[in-house]
Amino acid sequence: MPDSRASFPESMQAVVCRGPGDYRLERVPTPRPDPRELILKIQACGICSSDLKCRDGAAMYWGDGERFPPWVKPPMIIGHEFAGEVVALGEGAAEHFDVELGMRVVPEQILPCRQCFYCQRGHYWMCEVHNIFGFQGGVADGGMAEYLRVPANAVLHPVDPRLSVEDAAFLEPLACGIHAVNRAEIQFDDTVVIAGGGPIGLAMVQLARLKTPRQLILVDTHDDRLALARDYGADHGFNPHRDDIAKEIRALTGGYGCEVYIDATGSSSGVIQGLESLRKLGRFVEFSVFKEPTTVDWSTIGDRKELDIRGSHLSPHTYPVAIDLLARGLVTTRGIVTHHVPLAEFERGFEIAARRDSIKVVLTTSEA
Repeated sequence: MPDSRASFPESMQAVVCRGPGDYRLERVPTPRPDPRELILKIQACGICSSDLKCRDGAAMYWGDGERFPPWVKPPMIIGHEFAGEVVALGEGAAEHFDVELGMRVVPEQILPCRQCFYCQRGHYWMCEVHNIFGFQGGVADGGMAEYLRVPANAVLHPVDPRLSVEDAAFLEPLACGIHAVNRAEIQFDDTVVIAGGGPIGLAMVQLARLKTPRQLILVDTHDDRLALARDYGADHGFNPHRDDIAKEIRALTGGYGCEVYIDATGSSSGVIQGLESLRKLGRFVEFSVFKEPTTVDWSTIGDRKELDIRGSHLSPHTYPVAIDLLARGLVTTRGIVTHHVPLAEFERGFEIAARRDSIKVVLTTSEA
């Protein structure tokens, strides 16, 4: 068995959340593997919009005293978009995960309990316990650190050596985008609208193009992202600050509207816009995380249009697809990963991630 204590520093740098708005760079003990666990040396970790919303105190993370109990468990090391190299193996871990020292791997973001109603039926991504790397301290500490412990219940995938460090760090959001696009069941003659040109929205443009719909449209408030989407294969790009989105879509579809609308905006206006833009019997896929509840006219969904409303959560069974698409060059992070920031400067990374001129910010360790 490999010596789990070999060549490890006693402590490491990590970004620790102690409460809303209270994020600190700290020195913490370097994790050690228990049986069937392994340790990764983190190469890079992306900053997700959910990290920003958690930092800002969104109720779905911290609870609202009524509908939502607290989900996060501070203090916790944050970050769920990461990949790394296997540097230590607990007893039985090599056989359990089918890995060896030196391999580059990526765990899925969720740590399924394997015991609940959903896990027992194979729906592990809907696990009732729902521990996710970067949100529950002690049991699911995340990847904004130099090292990370991968528990025995993790879902682990080998990373193709053709992938760059930033490609590997983008596997989690890309896998989520694949699930959302799959949920849309895109057909050859569909007009598909993707609302929200963030990192996952731009990935969805590339993924939806691979499905060869009749028309592919991105809606976003950043003209530079609309231009990038056209580079990725979108036929049209509309800016709601300038364009009447529903009117533009009806003009492209003989007055009927689009067949598919995937919302990745995280805003109430994006939801309402989608319901207005869809044709009767259309498919609405909701991907976003919202800070506040959204109110819509449900008569549009039922009586007026008989819409099919579908949620999209995490990335079940899609990590291998994400790895393959990046490795074959069918999807790219070019233009999406806009900034690289050292882990020690995470506060600057968060500031950049909140700006309009960034898309995806990746934190890197000194040796990445």
